[in-house]
Amino acid sequence: MAKFTFNMPDIGEGIAEAEIVQWHKQVGDTITEDEEFVDMMTDKATVPMESPVTGKILEIAGGEGDMVSIGSMLVVIEVEGEVPDEVIEENEAAADAAPAPKDDEVEERIEVENPDSSDADDAMAADPSPPPAPAPTPAPAPAQKADTPVLATPAVRKRARDLGVDLAQVKPAEDGRVRHGDLDQFLSYTSGYGAAAKTREDEEKKVIGMRRRIAENMAASKRNIPHFSYVEECDVTALEELRGQLNSNRGDKPKLTLLPLLITAICKTLPDFPMINARYDDEAGVVTRYGAVHLGMAAQTDAGLMVPVIKNAQAKNLWQLAKEITRLAEAARSGTAKSEELQGGTLTVTSLGPLGGVATTPVINRPEVAIIGPNRIVERPMYVTGTDGVERIEKRKLMNISISCDHRVVDGWDAASFIQQLKNLLEKPALILVD
Repeated sequence: MAKFTFNMPDIGEGIAEAEIVQWHKQVGDTITEDEEFVDMMTDKATVPMESPVTGKILEIAGGEGDMVSIGSMLVVIEVEGEVPDEVIEENEAAADAAPAPKDDEVEERIEVENPDSSDADDAMAADPSPPPAPAPTPAPAPAQKADTPVLATPAVRKRARDLGVDLAQVKPAEDGRVRHGDLDQFLSYTSGYGAAAKTREDEEKKVIGMRRRIAENMAASKRNIPHFSYVEECDVTALEELRGQLNSNRGDKPKLTLLPLLITAICKTLPDFPMINARYDDEAGVVTRYGAVHLGMAAQTDAGLMVPVIKNAQAKNLWQLAKEITRLAEAARSGTAKSEELQGGTLTVTSLGPLGGVATTPVINRPEVAIIGPNRIVERPMYVTGTDGVERIEKRKLMNISISCDHRVVDGWDAASFIQQLKNLLEKPALILVD
């Protein structure tokens, strides 16, 4: 028997460590060559690790949520016979590839710690005052005598039956007849009845994996970026009519949502506002303004928020965008999105779909400098001037569009001007389809 220590390999992302997301094998389990035994998270991608040998697991690096440095021990496996030389050489190369940390590199993490019970006991001992007495519960109304018939309308009787209330327990306010108001009074003052919600058990949940990475990224964005937001209302009646016409004649092409049209309009507007399509390296003090639009689209998944990136969105037509949006969203939800598909964004669009609300103030996806949020489309009456110059009231489809910007890079005037120009395209959608 021989012991083989499998080191955390360098998977080529320039990272110093990875997080244990889920163990598929535990100490004492048998593992075969090329079998996946643990999922490791690097940046926003989850990478499964495969065993290079067959054997029995003797030791693992830690629990879910723990960090493992590149080149350090990930798992120790007991194998029969000798480990092949090429496996040993590859494993040693992984250890040698561990990046050296910078002297000034400080990594911040969000951790959830359980309060120490001894501290809680000390705190209680330090406060000798007795706990406050519970508030008195109002006594129920005196019951009617069992042999006294209860006078009530059929509607009141049915309501009491549905609520499980014995009408004999309800005291009528006047003339011996139980009314809805009497029933309401009984419910509001009697324990066990009324509109009180059920109490669920307290739960502690360790913040690990994607949830921790999201927490770290959002905290860093709010801590380092001075956000400001701007919201404008757009009349998208004509845009929705155009979308319906395109869908009715799409053939075997994917169905268009609002997003491909919005992305195309954004890409047509950005050349006049290069400060929006940019990334800010605040450590180096350098802003890079990009010609190509690598558009991130925030996607909600079971693991949390992910932002797959549509590369060169400006070069794709509506149908190509619709196809790529569907592909990337499915990859994000299924956990199969590749690392390169989750990196390199220059601007992000985030939408809550039908839950979009009146307005949003989204958090910027650092190191980008802006994020755009379309909101829910609603129908409302508006004053509209016809071709005859007469003003009349019409039912229109309206949508607010929000933008959050990094005020270190983008001025308020630039953000407002960008949204106004974008609004012009959305309200005159024929301009979206012309070069």
